[in-house]
Amino acid sequence: MELSIRAVLLGIGLSLLLGAANAYLGLKVGMTVSASIPAAVISFAVLRWFRQANILENNLIQTAASAGESLAAGMIFTLPALIMLGAWQAFDYIQGTLLIILGGILGVLIAVPLRRALLDHPELTFPEGVATAEVLKAGYSRRGAVKFLISGGLIAAGFKLLQSGFGIAANSISGAYYNSKILFGFGADLSAALVAVGFIVRMRIASLMMIGGVLVWIIIMPIYSYWQLNPATLNENQTAMGLAFNIWSTDLRFIGVGAMLVAGFWVLLLAIKPVWHSLATSLKTPAVKNGKDFSTKTILISIGLMIVPIVYVQSTMIDYWSILIFALLYALVASFLFSTVAAYMAGLVGSSNNPISGVTIATIFIAALMIYFLLHLAGDGELSESNQLHAGGLTILIATIVCCAAAISGDTMQDLKAGQIVGATPKLQTWMQIIGVLAAGLILLPILTLLFEAYGFVGFYPREGMDASQALAAPQASLMKSVALGVFNGDLKWGLIYLGAAIAVVIILIDLGLRWFNKPLRLPVMAVAVGMYLPVTLSVPIFIGGLIAQLVDKSSKEKQQDATLFASGLIAGEALIGILLAIPFALLQDTSYFHLTTNRDVLWISVVGIVMLGYTVYKLWRSGVSD
Repeated sequence: MELSIRAVLLGIGLSLLLGAANAYLGLKVGMTVSASIPAAVISFAVLRWFRQANILENNLIQTAASAGESLAAGMIFTLPALIMLGAWQAFDYIQGTLLIILGGILGVLIAVPLRRALLDHPELTFPEGVATAEVLKAGYSRRGAVKFLISGGLIAAGFKLLQSGFGIAANSISGAYYNSKILFGFGADLSAALVAVGFIVRMRIASLMMIGGVLVWIIIMPIYSYWQLNPATLNENQTAMGLAFNIWSTDLRFIGVGAMLVAGFWVLLLAIKPVWHSLATSLKTPAVKNGKDFSTKTILISIGLMIVPIVYVQSTMIDYWSILIFALLYALVASFLFSTVAAYMAGLVGSSNNPISGVTIATIFIAALMIYFLLHLAGDGELSESNQLHAGGLTILIATIVCCAAAISGDTMQDLKAGQIVGATPKLQTWMQIIGVLAAGLILLPILTLLFEAYGFVGFYPREGMDASQALAAPQASLMKSVALGVFNGDLKWGLIYLGAAIAVVIILIDLGLRWFNKPLRLPVMAVAVGMYLPVTLSVPIFIGGLIAQLVDKSSKEKQQDATLFASGLIAGEALIGILLAIPFALLQDTSYFHLTTNRDVLWISVVGIVMLGYTVYKLWRSGVSD
């Protein structure tokens, strides 16, 4: 039996759990990781107690679970921008939940016709879908693998408890150089989850992110500070690293904005031809009969039913019907286009490396320009501050639908590929994706509200006196806010954006040159652009994780899987403790309530913890080499 009540219930539970964990991770570092493999392993541990459990049932569970992770990505990349803009004073549960659920279901529906065109495309390997299928097939012969997931979770949970709970381990280590004109900073977040992210994305992506961070913080920052820094305006109490972060957040991250804009449009340009071919093939290919797939009529009717709730939410921001009609049509068309691009890119690089944030930035940039033009046609002339906020808010609402649809579409294709390999029924997988979207969609807004109330976002806090060191970066949302509002108020730092765009063009040209000369090395511009936008303190532990992955890749296939599960456990453990701690933090309105020391420079416990973490993975590698 493929579909069962226990599969639905376990799929819902894991969708909630892994969706919440990835919401925390995404707000912290600006990245999420695929939940399919850890979900498959957890379901093994549960289903082993049932006599009639089988691989197809297990596949449906991981399908629903991965939907929660992808929906979390679409949400945390966009919705926090509404708070940062001031368009929302607090997260609106009904409007936010409607947005992410509608976007998620839209992504599932769009993926249905794409399945017939993309799953057997010769250029697409769907690496995470294939890896999930391999784990599914190997799971029943290696039931003990779940111990690596659990051990990683316990280690990271304990480490995070010492840091954020009891305050006896430092969250980061950093330093900066400043001599009245030249300034640069460097450091690292001491986070098990970030090391695990680097392990999962592997050395190539981790190193490219590191290159982007070093370029901005070590090379560009000293040059920029020499010409732009005015010692007379400095705060005497501000540390050199605090000054470095201030310059990065107010100025230099716009270099990353320019790079990510170019990277987003480059991804679209690369995907136009294969996407067009895929769409044409899909339309020519008849739907699977015998009830194994959704019909085109069902898909169109379902999308039609979404129109009213989409218009309702968008109308809360602006009341010009011409703009609302544009917003509706643009949201639907952009969702279709970018979901198709995301599905194609998932086949090339996998869901975890899918440049969703890049195409979302492109979505926001185009939408903001068009809304700005329509507002001027409506006779508004120079936009008031209120109109700027509402127009920016409408742009973010559009982006939320598009981002959720694209994230879910890419994830759906990975799951369908895994299902194709193990012989699953596509229609049942589609239903489980929808169930996973609905389950996660109902709880993600409360999780987001809880995290904001407990920690705040960098530069944006729900109350005064909050601990800035505990704040969540929400880097993508901050970027979306900067681009959307910058178009309407003319406050974008175009010179720095042009510099980032120029750097991205150079990277693209180098990558094309490597491709032309048939070199194995590749420089995907999005990875470098993300590194340029994120603080370097996040890139360093991710790079360390990539180095560890380089070692583990020399071991046996089984040990590689064990190490991946251990890394997934690290992410889940840290994220879940962060969420659990957020409950008393939000209620008490104090993140230091449980601290056992007032010394915020405690480093030795963190350093020992990171070393022990590396040693654990090293032992996994050594045992794999000797196999």
